[in-house]
Amino acid sequence: MEKINVKPGDYVEIILLKKSYKGYFLEFSEFDKKIILLKLDTGYNIGISKKDIVDIKILRKFQEKTEEKNIPNDNKKPHIGMIITGGTIASRYDVKTGGVAPLVKPADLFRFYPELFEKVNVSIVEIPFMKASEDMDFKDWQKIARSAEKLLNNPNIKGIIITHGTDTLHYTSAALSFFLKKLNKPVVLTYSQRSIDRASSDANLNLQCSALAAISDIAEVMLVGHATINDDYCYAMPGAKVKKMHTSRRDAFKIVNGKPFAKIYPERIEIISNYRLRNNNKVKADVKFEDKVALIKVYPGQNPDILDYYARKKYRGIILEATGLGHVPAKQARKSWLKKLKEIQKKGIVICAASQTIYGRLDPLVYSNGRELLKAGIIFLEDMLAETALVKLGYVLAKAKNREEAKNLMLTNFAGEFSERLEN
Repeated sequence: MEKINVKPGDYVEIILLKKSYKGYFLEFSEFDKKIILLKLDTGYNIGISKKDIVDIKILRKFQEKTEEKNIPNDNKKPHIGMIITGGTIASRYDVKTGGVAPLVKPADLFRFYPELFEKVNVSIVEIPFMKASEDMDFKDWQKIARSAEKLLNNPNIKGIIITHGTDTLHYTSAALSFFLKKLNKPVVLTYSQRSIDRASSDANLNLQCSALAAISDIAEVMLVGHATINDDYCYAMPGAKVKKMHTSRRDAFKIVNGKPFAKIYPERIEIISNYRLRNNNKVKADVKFEDKVALIKVYPGQNPDILDYYARKKYRGIILEATGLGHVPAKQARKSWLKKLKEIQKKGIVICAASQTIYGRLDPLVYSNGRELLKAGIIFLEDMLAETALVKLGYVLAKAKNREEAKNLMLTNFAGEFSERLEN
């Protein structure tokens, strides 16, 4: 192979004894240098042992694309701002490795989405960082919020789009729902489950719908993405009521215990529920956050001694993802949590309960275990999502001077995190 100078990215035909394969020659396997990797025309990668190869024919040499389109600038269209943070929506297939790689320049991103610019003029781009969403933490949420504050207070900008990885997008949407005070314009978070080089990518429709959301009158933090597995329309979903519900489907995000603001087609918006109207407020990014908070999933037979770890590490708050209507192992369990929960709260840790059932509302008054937990001081968070509750607890504990104030703030509906009426 060295003799015929095959390089990663070359389109080749690999000839074996009884068959041959055509595809892009990739780098050698990182696990076994005796295996070469080939990306087939179907999109799948296969490994081929070097000892089985009779010949390799180079059908087309790889040429690095250096073309770069200028970002369109049409002042007749509404101006929006864009915050790019990474994730699949800002990635493309890397012909050298067979994986996906980030688009590091705004012009790279716009080269793949010309339809976006049929609706809006992207006049300002912020890139506070580029990383996979699973690597984010509260400091990244703060950076996004500060960038958003600047763009939202720019009188020439009608709204903003934030591109983001899917894995923790619902945490970020919750954080921005609390961080951005006196919101005046649309804040639209969007994503793709599949990279832009794939025919099945969801990025294009998501961005087209996000553009319409960004210039609408819906002055809310919202997540915009596929409503179905088809390329037909998107939902504009409340940032504090949404959750990733599938690992790979294009309609991965669903609203829990609530309604979308709107159904968005590439050419129009259909309003579904009430929302905050566009206004002339000056937005303030209120980004103080207490990161000594934890989310614990309760399961049968779980030892409550886990709580001692958080006490030793000086955590200030815990969300218990409780069973059913809001339960933990109690009086009849071999390892009751009641005594330990009382001890931990005396050390100053605020403990709240959210439901692990996802849908429905907590009610501690139905069963005696729930009433015991309520009496022990646990704060029941009604229908709030556990992920949203974790973010809100960090936000609240950065402000509250004592437990009672923290309780009042946790039970205050800041961003639609509570629903008066549960929806299917």
